[in-house]
Amino acid sequence: MTDMMKAAVFEAPGRMAVKELPKPQLEQDDDIVIRVVRACVCGSDLWFFRGLTPQTVGGQTGHESIGVVEQVGSAVESVQPGDFVVVPFPFSCGKCPVCKAGFESVCPHGGYFSACQAEYLRVPEADGTVVKVPGSPSDYTDEQLASLLTISDVMSTGYHAAVSAEVKPGDTAVVMGDGAVGLCGVIAAKMLGASRIIAMSRHEDRAALAREFGATDIVPERDQAAIDKVLEMTGGYGADAVLECVGSKQSFDTAIGLARRGAVIGRVGLPHDVEISATGTFYANIGIKGGPAPVRHYDLNGLLDAVLNGDINPGRVFTGEYDIDHIQDAYEAMDQRKVIKALIRF
Repeated sequence: MTDMMKAAVFEAPGRMAVKELPKPQLEQDDDIVIRVVRACVCGSDLWFFRGLTPQTVGGQTGHESIGVVEQVGSAVESVQPGDFVVVPFPFSCGKCPVCKAGFESVCPHGGYFSACQAEYLRVPEADGTVVKVPGSPSDYTDEQLASLLTISDVMSTGYHAAVSAEVKPGDTAVVMGDGAVGLCGVIAAKMLGASRIIAMSRHEDRAALAREFGATDIVPERDQAAIDKVLEMTGGYGADAVLECVGSKQSFDTAIGLARRGAVIGRVGLPHDVEISATGTFYANIGIKGGPAPVRHYDLNGLLDAVLNGDINPGRVFTGEYDIDHIQDAYEAMDQRKVIKALIRF
């Protein structure tokens, strides 16, 4: 057995590479090491790929994965070698008041993965982080494995947007963003009972998938035209709940404009140049909630079962598949919108 592995690394804006790196080893008693079965490229990865946010040259990349446990630290109690696990994009202690409140993604003792696009991954604080899946990867179809991969991030993040927006049965919900998170937000809004789901999309392939996931309306307009359209569709009042799944100034400003007075905006898009008007939200009684998704909390409280039971199939957001040797192609396909989300098979 070799002590080396293939891993994706960032070389420069627009350029990824695959390098042979040492396999990770246990460093703490609560660590595990997994053999990665599936990983993927996230829309947030495109920020550094496009040179819009800093990234360490030569550093590993990726924060979404599922895999099989290979090594276990002496203090780990929840899993053993051979177990199949989902690895949420945040790692967390699982014991502090923040984790116990269901917000593992902002655990003061935790952090975020950045090396999942590799053959092996070290997982710290394993007992408070990983989600065990029954059986082994060979027990599942490729479609099921893809859906299990989504609950490491995008499905859980879309669900966090819906929960944060306080979507209720009978609501009209607007989903800002037609990437994988936004499309999963459509699934989540339907799961929580929204009777009308308006997906903001101007790309027919994404709009078509949004419809299949539960969107009742598609609005391709942007900026003020989008606000005017949604107001027209809602009798001038606006949406009961808004899922902001982009993070751009344009998207957030639009979300504010089309939210009904008293509505809540659930924001999960990583904010870039977004400014929130205290006066504007105050006089409209608009609430703003959200942030990094507490993946483990949602997976253990419904999402894992929903995937295993076939109630939802979020893995359909993967419209391109690559191996680790073609990581550059996977990033380029995402960047050029040739695929909705790129899956990496090992």
